[in-house]
Amino acid sequence: MNTVSGFQRLSWVQRIGFGSGDLAQNLIYQTISLYLMFYYTNVYHLNVVIVGTMFFIVRLVDVILNPFVGTMVDKTSTRFGRYRAYLLIGGIPLVFIFVLCFWNGFSGSVFYAYVSYVALTIFYTLVNVPYGALNASLTRDNKEISILTTVRMIMANIGGLIVGFGVPRLLKYFDPNLSTDMPETDGPWLAAMSILGIAALVLLIFCFVECKERVVMDNAQSSRVKISDLWKELIVNRPLRVLCFFFFISFTLLFISNSTATYYINYNMHGNADMLSLFMGIASIPALIFMPMIPKIKDLIGKKELFYFFLLLAIVGMLLIYITTVIPTLSNYVVLIYIGQFVRSTGLAVATGYMWVLVPEVISYGEFIHGRRISGIVNSLTGLFFKVGMMLGGAIPGWVLGFLQFNPNSATQSIMAQHGILWLFTIIPAIMLLVAMFIISRYNLDDNEVERINREIESRREKERKNPSKAPAVPDLKEARNALPFPD
Repeated sequence: MNTVSGFQRLSWVQRIGFGSGDLAQNLIYQTISLYLMFYYTNVYHLNVVIVGTMFFIVRLVDVILNPFVGTMVDKTSTRFGRYRAYLLIGGIPLVFIFVLCFWNGFSGSVFYAYVSYVALTIFYTLVNVPYGALNASLTRDNKEISILTTVRMIMANIGGLIVGFGVPRLLKYFDPNLSTDMPETDGPWLAAMSILGIAALVLLIFCFVECKERVVMDNAQSSRVKISDLWKELIVNRPLRVLCFFFFISFTLLFISNSTATYYINYNMHGNADMLSLFMGIASIPALIFMPMIPKIKDLIGKKELFYFFLLLAIVGMLLIYITTVIPTLSNYVVLIYIGQFVRSTGLAVATGYMWVLVPEVISYGEFIHGRRISGIVNSLTGLFFKVGMMLGGAIPGWVLGFLQFNPNSATQSIMAQHGILWLFTIIPAIMLLVAMFIISRYNLDDNEVERINREIESRREKERKNPSKAPAVPDLKEARNALPFPD
C-alpha cells in the first residue's frame, strides 16, 4: 500500500472489503424496496392505503433521526475507529429485525408492522450513515475514491442481482407448489429472508475487518460537533446542496419505480415467479458490465456529460417499456420488455451509482472552506434528503393504487389500476429524471479542482503539524471561498 500523507492507495482486498459493506446493506435495502409493500398487502393482508401511509410515517421518523445519527457518529471515538464500529453496533440487530419484518406471527397487526419497520429503519440508519462516512475516511486520493466507489457499486448491484433474481427463486424453492404468483404464506418468505440476513451479517463483519480509518478529525474537533452544524454545512456548501437535491429526486423516482415493479409483472404482464425473477435480475446486470468502465467513460466525456447520457438512457428504457405495454401488437413481444428493463437499469445504475463518488468531494470542499472534515454530518445530510425521497417514493404508490381501487385479492385488476401501475413504473420516474438532469447541471466541482482542494488541505495540515502556532486549523471562511476559481 502506497501511503503519502492522506493520499493512501488501498489493496484490492481492502477495496473489496469496503464494498462488501454495501453488498450487505443492499441485500436488505433492495429486498425492502422491491418486496416489502407486496408482502404487506398480499401476505400480511394490510390495506394498500394503510401501507402507503405507514411507509410515509416510518420514513419521516427516519428523516428526523438522520441528523442525530450523523452528529453522534462524528463525535464517536472507540478503539475500533469513529465510523466502522457501527458496522457491528448497528449491523447485528439490523439483520435480526430485518428477518422479523417478514414474520407473519401477528398477521394483520398494524402495530407490529409499524414497530418492526421503525426498528429496521433505525438500525439501518445506524449502519448506513457511518458506512457512507467511512468512504471519505479511508483516503483523500480522488482516483482511489473513484475505484472504491466503483467496487462499492459493483458489489451493491451484485446484492441487487441476488435479491432481484434470487429471492423469487428462493421463494419458489421453499414453496414447491408455487406456479404462477409470489407466495402468499409467510413460511417461504421467512426462510428466504433468514438466508439473506445471515449473508448480510457475514459481509458486514468482513467490511469491519478490512477497513481502516486514516483521514478523520482529531478528537478535540469532533467533540465540538453539534447538530446545528448540519444546517450550517448546508448553507455554506453549495456543491453539497446540489448533491442533496439530486439524491432526493433520484431516490424518489427509484422507490416509486422499484415499489411497483412486482405489481407491473404480476398484473400488467400477468407473469409468474420465473418471469419476475428474470425481470428483476436484469435490473442488476448492467451495473456489473458498465460500472468498471465508469472512470474511462468519465475521462472520455466528462463528469456532467456522464450523468446526462445515462439519465437520458434510463428515460429511453422506460419509454420502451411503456410503449411495448400499451400497444397491443407489441405487448406479446416480451423480449422488448426485457430490453427496456436492461436499458432503463443501465441508465439508473450508472447515474445513481456514480453520484456516490461526489460525496467525498463535497466533504473535502467543506473542509477546505471551514477546516473540519465532518463526514458523518455530510452523509447524514445526503441521507436526510434521499430518505425524504424514499419516504415519498414508498408512500406515493400505495396512495395512488388505493385511489385507483387496487384489489390485492384479485388476480386481475381494473384497466385504471393497470394504467396507474404502468405510469408509476415508467412515465412518472421518466419525468423526474429530466428534473434530475437539470439539478446535476448546477454541480460545479470538476476533478482538477477537487485535486487542488485536497492538496491544499493536506498542505495546511502539514504546516499545522510542524508549527501549530502559525498554521490555523480553521481557515477564514471568506478567504477560502474566494480562493476558489468558480463563483459559489
